[in-house]
Amino acid sequence: MDNHTIRVGVIGCGAMGKEHVERLTNVVPQTKVVAVYDYVQKIAQEVAEKYNATSSDSGEALIESNDVDAVVIASADETHAGYVKECLKQNKYVFCEKPLALTAKECEEMMELEAKQGHRLLQMGFNRRFDKGYIEMKKAIEDGEIGDPLMIHSAHRNISQASGFETDYAITRVAIHEIDISRWLLGDEYEEVQVLKVKQSKRTSGDWLNPQLMMFTTKSGQRIDVEVQTDGAYAYDIRCQVIGEDGTLDLPDPAVVTKRKNQQVSYGLEDHWASRFADSYDEEFIEWSKGILNDQLVGASTWDGYASCVTSDELIQSRKTGQPEKVMMIEQAEIYK
Repeated sequence: MDNHTIRVGVIGCGAMGKEHVERLTNVVPQTKVVAVYDYVQKIAQEVAEKYNATSSDSGEALIESNDVDAVVIASADETHAGYVKECLKQNKYVFCEKPLALTAKECEEMMELEAKQGHRLLQMGFNRRFDKGYIEMKKAIEDGEIGDPLMIHSAHRNISQASGFETDYAITRVAIHEIDISRWLLGDEYEEVQVLKVKQSKRTSGDWLNPQLMMFTTKSGQRIDVEVQTDGAYAYDIRCQVIGEDGTLDLPDPAVVTKRKNQQVSYGLEDHWASRFADSYDEEFIEWSKGILNDQLVGASTWDGYASCVTSDELIQSRKTGQPEKVMMIEQAEIYK
């Protein structure tokens, strides 16, 4: 790595991985994709040929390569922890899509490895922290424009899911974004969480629970509710409202043209995460590259990934028991403060 170009290796060439390769190649000026890996070799080879990169024999080989300065992990959820730990051992910067791991213990092991290296190496793929709407809400809260925040009402609605979707994924793959962004907006950790039963939608194409309603209480007593629709919604639609002592904040819809005709007013809604949050994904990787060059990452950390993992575990436990569950976390290391 020189002062201007970061050589990046991408592990996982599915829909998300391909999006990131394209972005790192044509949007982020400081990065160049030099290597890719996917367990389906044909897909990896196709991506490598398209972007003039090398197709690695394994994820580990890509990480160990002297030609790779930083790694992006967009592979299957169960592989994240192993790849991340290998990056940390190699003292290499790594960007990991959610979830960070499948167990809190694995996250704790990562934080130990990172702390030994003495500086942050990992950034989590919580792109909403780079969305203009959420950034504006965060600043308004910090500036005291609505007084002390008391509650957050939010929703995460999807049109459909890929085959194989499971009930727990509504938490670990969908609501995990609300888990993180609510902590970030309020600057607080969770004390207790709960999943409440609600009437189920006939539009669910599989046998998982849909919708689900999740409740959170922060350590300072704020309440957050998250409505999650994983299938059959009218659009891909993200909602967030912060209730304060002196006013409210509403997440703005993306800028679209309002149409007026036939005595009706309408505007378009997105049908996919990639289009709804395209700008924030771009900004996320631009800031990641700047953070690497300055040795000062600014996005979500390993601690944030750990917090979301612990919270997800307790939400799943609450869904099974029908009771609120306490969120217990270890002491935060200095490098994350």
